[in-house]
Amino acid sequence: MVITIGQASLETERGDISQAKVDAVVNAANNHLWMGSGVEGALKRAGGLEIERAAVAKGPVQVGEAVVTNGGALPARYVIHAAVMGQDLRTDQSKIRQATKNALMRARELGIGSVAFPALGTGVGGFPPEEAAEAMIDECVSFISSESAPSLKKILFVLFSDDVLRAFERRLHGRN
Repeated sequence: MVITIGQASLETERGDISQAKVDAVVNAANNHLWMGSGVEGALKRAGGLEIERAAVAKGPVQVGEAVVTNGGALPARYVIHAAVMGQDLRTDQSKIRQATKNALMRARELGIGSVAFPALGTGVGGFPPEEAAEAMIDECVSFISSESAPSLKKILFVLFSDDVLRAFERRLHGRN
């Protein structure tokens, strides 16, 4: 599904974020930026250990913050590590909103045209996909509507399962 807001599009697809052909992919990170399982593991396996080493060197960070590393062997040039949970492995809508906003701010600072997000907090964090979709899509719409991201033309949500994809598509459809 695709919706357009101004000059930018918000899109959904089912797939593996480590294979996304965008300028940057967002990693659903913990605040120490260690890369374990889920999205982190997929990015580390596909992109190489150098991504984790570079991320850990920039941590720990506050939950909600985001830092940038190179993309290693990934198709994406950069990885934006968005700390959506702490060591308790718990998250909430406020943390997801803040991590999304800060990831978008890093994308703006990089001057890139496209970024791919996973469903932040829905894996290890166990957060409901519908609520994650609401938080993330609302932050993305607010960000691109504020004209603070002139270079960012495409925000892609790469979702691993059908139920999460449906949750994001329902939220996007409601914004259309």
